[in-house]
Amino acid sequence: MARTGPSLLPRISRLLRGYGENLKLARLRRRYSAETVAQRAGISRKTLSRVEKGDSAVALGIYARVMQVLRLEEDLAKLAVEDPLGRKLQDTALSPKRRAPKRPSSPTPAVDSVNKPEETS
Repeated sequence: MARTGPSLLPRISRLLRGYGENLKLARLRRRYSAETVAQRAGISRKTLSRVEKGDSAVALGIYARVMQVLRLEEDLAKLAVEDPLGRKLQDTALSPKRRAPKRPSSPTPAVDSVNKPEETS
């Protein structure tokens, strides 16, 4: 029985399919057979087919192994590099706290011995 999980948004499914197609094109450009890539990645031919179709049930590690065989592993560093929403949230948390302005300190009267009236006896 197949596992069922939460479904992906259609936009995400399209992105995965496109990603799988890109991996397939990379394999074909290198003139590697599907059997060769699957063997080098340590997966079955059927799993490679699922990767190339952008199947969301395939683990990210499998995608990474296929990328490694195709020498595209550096592209993993590009995943989630830009995070505009996260940066905005972080920046709002980092903004300096607003403080009340400092009150000027009132000068204390200094005892001046020069101007002090002399005591008479």
